[in-house]
Amino acid sequence: MEQDNLTFGQNDVIVENRETLFQGFFRIDRITLRHRTFAGDWTGSFTRELFERGEAVCVMLYDPALDDLIFTEQFRIGVAGSEQSPWLTELVAGCVEEGESYEDVAHRETLEEAGCSVQELVPICRYWVSPGGTSERVQLYCGLLDSRGVEGLHGLAEENEDIRLRRMGFDSAWQALEEGSINNAATIIALQWLKINRDNLRSRWQA
Repeated sequence: MEQDNLTFGQNDVIVENRETLFQGFFRIDRITLRHRTFAGDWTGSFTRELFERGEAVCVMLYDPALDDLIFTEQFRIGVAGSEQSPWLTELVAGCVEEGESYEDVAHRETLEEAGCSVQELVPICRYWVSPGGTSERVQLYCGLLDSRGVEGLHGLAEENEDIRLRRMGFDSAWQALEEGSINNAATIIALQWLKINRDNLRSRWQA
């Protein structure tokens, strides 16, 4: 039962070596380390490859007055070659650059990818995407806005972005989630949060 009360932290990990295997648009490191065990010992030295993705921000654009969501649709290399189309319905998203706050990124990416601005950012959660192999962590927001006139094609040509906006009522978006056509983690988490908080958001917005 003693093991159940153990609490480990950063001081219980010893990094013995770190080398960069690849540096391109992203970075891959090989890390040699050891750490404490629940039995009270230390592991032997072992290696892990780590995809250094950094931090990102995703924004679910939601119009409480119309009960509409504005999604992005764009090509994603991770889905190329799978059984479905690699053009995914997603949230506005972008990486955190040096000196930026999460709110800075949310506003910048909303303008770049959707050509609009949000009137309020409501924090949803912050989570590790796949901590077994990548350092990526996402700050997720609900961006409240007046979506009238928000439409068209967006994205930065120098970043090879080709983004089309998709407007969906909440019921249609939820159906797409249940049917599996919306199937990426950030969008699923955000829609589940909205299902719980939607009535409160709409009442507060109207007030």
